[in-house]
Amino acid sequence: MLKYKLSQIGKISEKVLSKVSKIDCIFLFGELGSGKTTFTRSLINKLQDKKKVSKTEVLSPTFNLLYEYDIKSFKVMHYDLYRLENTKDIDQLGIQESFKNSITIIEWPEKIKKPNKNRLEITFYYEKESRIRKLKLKGFGKWKDFQINAI
Repeated sequence: MLKYKLSQIGKISEKVLSKVSKIDCIFLFGELGSGKTTFTRSLINKLQDKKKVSKTEVLSPTFNLLYEYDIKSFKVMHYDLYRLENTKDIDQLGIQESFKNSITIIEWPEKIKKPNKNRLEITFYYEKESRIRKLKLKGFGKWKDFQINAI
């Protein structure tokens, strides 16, 4: 488990960005307000910087369910499944298709029945009383050995 400060989220997203490719999936777990969208915003904006594209506002797709970002040769699909109640609703979003040709970031992925084999799962923890932030990484496929030991 890695302790971090909110101001360090950019360094964390840079380390993830150094390994991400067009067919990867990032699952983000954690309670409301734990840092999932902040991480996503940082990752997308860092990719935009890297590709020399103007930064866009990255919002939480809680009500829209999906925001799509075209960043030169990369497409980023940012899903938020918080409001969805069943797998039929998820199937209608076409998430399985996005696994084939985009970086797919999913908040609240617990409802996905067939996850991408190349995925990084990040669980965010935030202790409100002590204001301590922690994250845990678990990789599958090419992400199996990915670690962030220090920031």
